[in-house]
Amino acid sequence: MKTRITELLGIRYPIIQGGMMWVGRAELAAAVSNAGGLGTLTALTQPDPEALVREVHRCRAMTDAPFAVNLTILPSAAPPPYEAYAQAIIDSGVRVVETAGQHPEAITELFKSKGLVIVHKCTAVRHALSAQRRGADAISIDGFECAGHPGEDDVPGLILIPAACAKLSIPVVASGGIANGRTMAAALALGADGVNMGTRFMLTREAPVHDSVKAALVQASERDTTLIFRGLRNTARVWRNPVSAAVNELERRPQGATFDELRPWVAGVRGRRALEQGASDEGLIWAGQCLGLIDDVPDCATLIQRMVAECRQALRRATDLCHPSPLSPESQTHA
Repeated sequence: MKTRITELLGIRYPIIQGGMMWVGRAELAAAVSNAGGLGTLTALTQPDPEALVREVHRCRAMTDAPFAVNLTILPSAAPPPYEAYAQAIIDSGVRVVETAGQHPEAITELFKSKGLVIVHKCTAVRHALSAQRRGADAISIDGFECAGHPGEDDVPGLILIPAACAKLSIPVVASGGIANGRTMAAALALGADGVNMGTRFMLTREAPVHDSVKAALVQASERDTTLIFRGLRNTARVWRNPVSAAVNELERRPQGATFDELRPWVAGVRGRRALEQGASDEGLIWAGQCLGLIDDVPDCATLIQRMVAECRQALRRATDLCHPSPLSPESQTHA
């Protein structure tokens, strides 16, 4: 499949695995890239920039295909050394970087000066236009359905994707709610040049997630996610479990909840333990509404080949609707 995004990234299919904390490791990224998509390592999953360089080398030993590194920059009382992680990405020879959150001009200029391709993920057209002006090479536009942070505008992909495509001149990647060939076809029909998936790739054999967590999420429906941090204006979508329920209850109080009150429940160490040890009721697990479209845990190669076949079938069906049946009144009128 040839689109602007496959040409830009040098991949066979316009399918990107998004960065996911604790999940974006070499095994998954290499499997996605080997299957023709773009795998993505998550920089901050690694404890320090030196460990990130080692992870890049480990991934490169597993694939000859292109892969990316995600660097998400968020406000924090004790921020990690973002500039050092950015330099590690450059030093490791990676050619594609997925940025998200804030878009510091200094880091963007550093990446651009070294010739890296920047795919910036954002949740609003106005933010996408700003990223384009700052030099992003492509935009991953994240709809309200997505796992993680959907922004504060609550605009779903059916509106956000074509709105972004109408305003941007650089390639647009649809993110949020994409999990199969039909949703991929819909995104392409709306004008996107490719798709980005997190939740769907988390539920693959190669993802470093405990089998019991995968089994639980496969049983979930589109109604089994919830929004947290609404009162903090840092909205996030997660799987509905006892931890997210406790956070919701605290936030529903008349006085709301401060982050310090929520911190014991949402600590990253709890989420990591949930994913890696199968303690699915003991930490936050980020997941999108596309859970309702997922009913198996395939390997990445099977998933991508199936998606591409389903996508082509869906696009053909849509195209066929534009051609009247030989027996229809419309075709007889034209005859």
